[in-house]
Amino acid sequence: MFITSSTINRLYPLINDQLRCSFVKHLSQLTEKQAELMRKKLPQKRPINGVNHIILVASGKGGVGKSTTAVNLATALKCVAPNKDVGLLDADVFGPSIPLMMNLHETPLINNDNLMVPLINYGVKCMSMGNLITDQSAAIWRGLMVMGAIDKLIRGVSWNHTDYLIVDTPPGTGDTHLSLAQNLPISGVLIVTTGQKAALGVTRRGITMFKKLNIPILGIVQNMSTMKCSKCSHENFIFGDSVQELAIQEKIDTLFSIPLDPNITNGCDSGQPIVITHPESSQVIEIIKTYFSRNTY
Repeated sequence: MFITSSTINRLYPLINDQLRCSFVKHLSQLTEKQAELMRKKLPQKRPINGVNHIILVASGKGGVGKSTTAVNLATALKCVAPNKDVGLLDADVFGPSIPLMMNLHETPLINNDNLMVPLINYGVKCMSMGNLITDQSAAIWRGLMVMGAIDKLIRGVSWNHTDYLIVDTPPGTGDTHLSLAQNLPISGVLIVTTGQKAALGVTRRGITMFKKLNIPILGIVQNMSTMKCSKCSHENFIFGDSVQELAIQEKIDTLFSIPLDPNITNGCDSGQPIVITHPESSQVIEIIKTYFSRNTY
Protein backbone atom coordinates (compact mmCIF):
# COMPACT_ATOMS: atom_id res chain seq x y z
CA MET A 1 0.00 0.00 0.00
CA PHE A 2 1.38 3.37 -1.05
CA ILE A 3 0.76 6.60 0.87
CA THR A 4 0.10 9.43 -1.47
CA SER A 5 1.31 12.95 -0.91
CA SER A 6 -2.28 14.14 -0.44
CA THR A 7 -2.72 11.63 2.42
CA ILE A 8 0.47 12.87 4.08
CA ASN A 9 -0.71 16.45 3.77
CA ARG A 10 -3.96 15.51 5.53
CA LEU A 11 -2.27 13.47 8.30
CA TYR A 12 0.58 15.89 9.03
CA PRO A 13 -1.53 18.60 10.77
CA LEU A 14 -3.30 15.95 12.88
CA ILE A 15 -0.03 14.34 14.01
CA ASN A 16 1.55 17.73 14.59
CA ASP A 17 -1.39 18.85 16.77
CA GLN A 18 -1.26 15.63 18.81
CA LEU A 19 2.48 15.98 19.36
CA ARG A 20 2.05 19.64 20.36
CA CYS A 21 -0.71 18.80 22.86
CA SER A 22 1.37 15.96 24.30
CA PHE A 23 4.41 18.23 24.63
CA VAL A 24 2.42 21.04 26.28
CA LYS A 25 0.84 18.58 28.72
CA HIS A 26 4.22 17.07 29.56
CA LEU A 27 5.77 20.52 29.97
CA SER A 28 2.92 21.60 32.25
CA GLN A 29 3.37 18.51 34.42
CA LEU A 30 7.13 19.08 34.51
CA THR A 31 6.70 22.74 35.49
CA GLU A 32 4.28 21.83 38.29
CA LYS A 33 6.66 19.14 39.52
CA GLN A 34 9.60 21.54 39.46
CA ALA A 35 7.60 24.14 41.37
CA GLU A 36 6.63 21.53 43.95
CA LEU A 37 10.27 20.47 44.34
CA MET A 38 11.35 24.09 44.73
CA ARG A 39 8.73 24.63 47.41
CA LYS A 40 9.98 21.57 49.24
CA LYS A 41 13.61 22.66 49.00
CA LEU A 42 13.01 26.22 50.24
CA PRO A 43 13.94 26.44 53.93
CA GLN A 44 11.24 27.18 56.46
CA LYS A 45 11.71 30.50 58.25
CA ARG A 46 12.43 29.95 61.91
CA PRO A 47 12.56 32.83 64.38
CA ILE A 48 15.53 33.23 66.69
CA ASN A 49 14.59 32.18 70.20
CA GLY A 50 13.82 35.24 72.28
CA VAL A 51 14.13 37.78 69.43
CA ASN A 52 11.11 39.89 68.47
CA HIS A 53 12.41 41.91 65.51
CA ILE A 54 15.36 41.37 63.17
CA ILE A 55 16.61 44.41 61.26
CA LEU A 56 19.30 44.02 58.59
CA VAL A 57 21.76 46.80 57.81
CA ALA A 58 23.00 46.27 54.27
CA SER A 59 24.94 47.96 51.51
CA GLY A 60 25.86 47.05 48.00
CA LYS A 61 29.36 48.50 48.03
CA GLY A 62 31.90 47.99 50.78
CA GLY A 63 33.43 50.90 52.64
CA VAL A 64 30.32 53.08 52.69
CA GLY A 65 29.92 53.09 56.49
CA LYS A 66 27.48 50.20 56.94
CA SER A 67 29.02 48.90 60.17
CA THR A 68 29.27 52.44 61.55
CA THR A 69 25.56 52.88 60.85
CA ALA A 70 24.69 49.52 62.45
CA VAL A 71 26.64 50.36 65.62
CA ASN A 72 25.10 53.81 65.99
CA LEU A 73 21.63 52.50 65.15
CA ALA A 74 21.85 49.85 67.88
CA THR A 75 23.20 52.22 70.53
CA ALA A 76 20.71 54.95 69.52
CA LEU A 77 17.85 52.47 69.86
CA LYS A 78 19.01 51.71 73.40
CA CYS A 79 19.23 55.44 74.19
CA VAL A 80 15.77 56.14 72.81
CA ALA A 81 14.13 53.08 74.36
CA PRO A 82 16.20 52.09 77.42
CA ASN A 83 13.51 49.64 78.53
CA LYS A 84 13.99 47.64 75.33
CA ASP A 85 16.67 44.96 74.90
CA VAL A 86 18.83 45.59 71.83
CA GLY A 87 21.25 43.17 70.20
CA LEU A 88 23.92 43.66 67.53
CA LEU A 89 25.03 40.72 65.39
CA ASP A 90 28.08 41.01 63.16
CA ALA A 91 27.34 38.74 60.18
CA ASP A 92 30.43 39.85 58.25
CA VAL A 93 32.55 36.77 58.88
CA PHE A 94 35.50 37.83 56.73
CA GLY A 95 35.71 41.43 57.92
CA PRO A 96 34.25 41.71 61.44
CA SER A 97 34.49 45.24 62.81
CA ILE A 98 31.92 45.32 65.61
CA PRO A 99 34.44 44.34 68.34
CA LEU A 100 36.54 47.40 67.50
CA MET A 101 33.62 49.81 67.16
CA MET A 102 31.93 48.59 70.35
CA ASN A 103 35.19 48.16 72.30
CA LEU A 104 34.49 44.50 73.02
CA HIS A 105 37.52 42.25 72.66
CA GLU A 106 36.75 39.45 75.11
CA THR A 107 35.82 35.89 74.26
CA PRO A 108 32.17 35.08 75.08
CA LEU A 109 31.34 32.67 77.87
CA ILE A 110 29.24 29.52 77.45
CA ASN A 111 26.13 29.12 79.61
CA ASN A 112 24.53 25.95 80.98
CA ASP A 113 22.54 25.51 77.75
CA ASN A 114 25.80 25.39 75.77
CA LEU A 115 25.02 28.76 74.20
CA MET A 116 27.40 31.69 73.88
CA VAL A 117 26.56 34.65 76.09
CA PRO A 118 26.64 37.96 74.18
CA LEU A 119 29.12 40.61 75.25
CA ILE A 120 27.55 43.88 76.40
CA ASN A 121 28.59 47.51 76.07
CA TYR A 122 26.42 50.65 76.17
CA GLY A 123 23.56 48.34 77.08
CA VAL A 124 23.74 46.56 73.70
CA LYS A 125 24.27 42.79 73.47
CA CYS A 126 26.89 42.00 70.81
CA MET A 127 28.26 38.95 69.03
CA SER A 128 30.84 38.76 66.25
CA MET A 129 33.20 36.31 64.64
CA GLY A 130 35.86 38.82 65.67
CA ASN A 131 35.27 37.75 69.28
CA LEU A 132 36.00 34.12 68.40
CA ILE A 133 39.27 34.55 66.48
CA THR A 134 42.41 36.59 67.09
CA ASP A 135 43.06 39.94 65.42
CA GLN A 136 45.74 38.37 63.22
CA SER A 137 43.63 35.39 62.15
CA ALA A 138 42.01 35.21 58.73
CA ALA A 139 38.83 33.25 58.03
CA ILE A 140 39.79 31.49 54.79
CA TRP A 141 36.57 29.54 54.32
CA ARG A 142 34.33 28.35 51.53
CA GLY A 143 30.60 29.03 51.36
CA LEU A 144 29.33 26.12 53.49
CA MET A 145 31.77 26.89 56.29
CA VAL A 146 30.75 30.56 56.24
CA MET A 147 27.06 29.71 56.47
CA GLY A 148 27.81 27.28 59.30
CA ALA A 149 29.61 30.04 61.19
CA ILE A 150 26.73 32.48 60.69
CA ASP A 151 24.23 29.85 61.82
CA LYS A 152 26.32 29.41 64.96
CA LEU A 153 26.20 33.16 65.63
CA ILE A 154 22.43 33.09 65.16
CA ARG A 155 21.34 29.83 66.80
CA GLY A 156 24.31 29.23 69.10
CA VAL A 157 23.97 32.49 71.05
CA SER A 158 21.66 33.23 73.96
CA TRP A 159 19.65 36.11 72.44
CA ASN A 160 16.84 35.69 74.97
CA HIS A 161 14.59 38.71 75.61
CA THR A 162 15.94 40.73 72.67
CA ASP A 163 13.40 43.19 71.31
CA TYR A 164 15.54 44.38 68.38
CA LEU A 165 18.41 42.48 66.81
CA ILE A 166 20.42 44.64 64.42
CA VAL A 167 22.36 42.52 61.92
CA ASP A 168 25.42 44.05 60.27
CA THR A 169 25.62 42.18 56.96
CA PRO A 170 28.64 41.91 54.65
CA PRO A 171 28.80 44.00 51.45
CA GLY A 172 27.20 42.77 48.25
CA THR A 173 24.27 40.44 47.54
CA GLY A 174 25.74 37.05 48.32
CA ASP A 175 24.94 33.82 50.14
CA THR A 176 24.77 35.50 53.56
CA HIS A 177 21.94 37.84 52.59
CA LEU A 178 20.02 35.10 50.80
CA SER A 179 20.39 32.71 53.73
CA LEU A 180 19.31 35.31 56.28
CA ALA A 181 16.29 36.31 54.18
CA GLN A 182 15.19 32.72 53.55
CA ASN A 183 15.77 31.37 57.06
CA LEU A 184 14.75 34.25 59.33
CA PRO A 185 11.60 36.39 59.66
CA ILE A 186 13.16 39.78 58.80
CA SER A 187 11.23 42.84 59.99
CA GLY A 188 13.06 45.16 57.62
CA VAL A 189 16.33 46.21 56.03
CA LEU A 190 18.16 49.54 56.19
CA ILE A 191 20.19 50.38 53.07
CA VAL A 192 23.43 52.35 53.50
CA THR A 193 25.20 54.00 50.59
CA THR A 194 27.25 56.95 49.48
CA GLY A 195 26.33 59.10 46.52
CA GLN A 196 29.13 58.07 44.18
CA LYS A 197 28.14 56.24 41.01
CA ALA A 198 30.21 53.14 41.80
CA ALA A 199 28.30 52.65 45.05
CA LEU A 200 24.83 53.52 43.79
CA GLY A 201 24.91 50.94 41.00
CA VAL A 202 25.53 48.11 43.45
CA THR A 203 23.07 49.61 45.95
CA ARG A 204 20.32 49.47 43.34
CA ARG A 205 21.01 45.77 42.78
CA GLY A 206 20.80 45.21 46.53
CA ILE A 207 17.44 46.99 46.68
CA THR A 208 16.19 44.80 43.82
CA MET A 209 17.29 41.66 45.66
CA PHE A 210 15.47 42.57 48.88
CA LYS A 211 12.33 43.50 46.96
CA LYS A 212 12.36 40.11 45.22
CA LEU A 213 12.79 38.43 48.61
CA ASN A 214 9.83 40.43 49.96
CA ILE A 215 11.91 42.05 52.70
CA PRO A 216 10.50 45.46 53.74
CA ILE A 217 12.98 48.27 53.05
CA LEU A 218 12.86 50.73 55.95
CA GLY A 219 14.78 53.42 54.11
CA ILE A 220 18.13 54.63 52.80
CA VAL A 221 20.94 56.15 54.82
CA GLN A 222 23.14 58.51 52.81
CA ASN A 223 26.60 58.41 54.34
CA MET A 224 29.43 60.89 53.76
CA SER A 225 26.90 63.26 52.22
CA THR A 226 28.61 66.56 53.09
CA MET A 227 31.90 67.88 54.43
CA LYS A 228 31.89 70.96 56.64
CA CYS A 229 34.79 73.44 56.59
CA SER A 230 36.36 73.65 60.05
CA LYS A 231 36.99 77.40 59.61
CA CYS A 232 33.88 78.86 58.00
CA SER A 233 31.42 75.96 58.60
CA HIS A 234 30.45 75.96 54.92
CA GLU A 235 29.07 72.59 53.82
CA ASN A 236 30.23 71.01 50.58
CA PHE A 237 28.01 68.35 49.03
CA ILE A 238 30.51 65.72 47.97
CA PHE A 239 28.38 63.55 45.66
CA GLY A 240 25.40 65.75 44.79
CA ASP A 241 21.77 64.54 44.93
CA SER A 242 22.30 61.08 43.43
CA VAL A 243 21.06 59.22 46.51
CA GLN A 244 17.85 61.23 46.63
CA GLU A 245 17.26 60.48 42.95
CA LEU A 246 17.71 56.76 43.65
CA ALA A 247 15.28 56.93 46.59
CA ILE A 248 12.64 58.62 44.43
CA GLN A 249 13.06 56.10 41.61
CA GLU A 250 12.82 53.14 44.01
CA LYS A 251 10.06 54.80 46.10
CA ILE A 252 12.06 54.54 49.31
CA ASP A 253 12.46 57.13 52.06
CA THR A 254 15.85 58.70 52.72
CA LEU A 255 15.87 58.50 56.50
CA PHE A 256 18.93 60.63 57.17
CA SER A 257 22.16 61.93 55.67
CA ILE A 258 25.39 61.56 57.63
CA PRO A 259 28.21 64.06 57.03
CA LEU A 260 31.88 63.21 56.76
CA ASP A 261 32.76 63.97 60.39
CA PRO A 262 36.08 63.27 62.18
CA ASN A 263 34.13 62.63 65.39
CA ILE A 264 32.44 59.65 63.75
CA THR A 265 35.76 58.22 62.58
CA ASN A 266 37.48 58.76 65.93
CA GLY A 267 34.52 57.25 67.75
CA CYS A 268 34.63 54.10 65.61
CA ASP A 269 38.38 53.68 66.12
CA SER A 270 38.10 54.12 69.89
CA GLY A 271 34.98 52.02 70.35
CA GLN A 272 32.81 54.99 71.31
CA PRO A 273 29.82 55.53 68.97
CA ILE A 274 29.04 59.15 68.21
CA VAL A 275 25.50 58.80 69.57
CA ILE A 276 27.18 58.21 72.94
CA THR A 277 29.99 60.78 72.79
CA HIS A 278 28.13 63.55 70.90
CA PRO A 279 24.39 62.87 71.26
CA GLU A 280 23.57 66.52 70.62
CA SER A 281 25.23 66.43 67.19
CA SER A 282 23.86 63.07 66.11
CA GLN A 283 20.64 63.22 64.11
CA VAL A 284 20.29 59.43 64.36
CA ILE A 285 18.61 59.64 67.76
CA GLU A 286 16.11 62.24 66.58
CA ILE A 287 15.32 60.24 63.45
CA ILE A 288 14.72 57.10 65.52
CA LYS A 289 12.45 59.04 67.88
CA THR A 290 10.47 60.29 64.89
CA TYR A 291 10.35 56.82 63.34
CA PHE A 292 9.10 55.26 66.58
CA SER A 293 6.39 57.90 66.86
CA ARG A 294 5.11 56.92 63.39
CA ASN A 295 5.51 53.15 63.66
CA THR A 296 4.39 50.73 66.32
CA TYR A 297 7.19 48.21 65.89
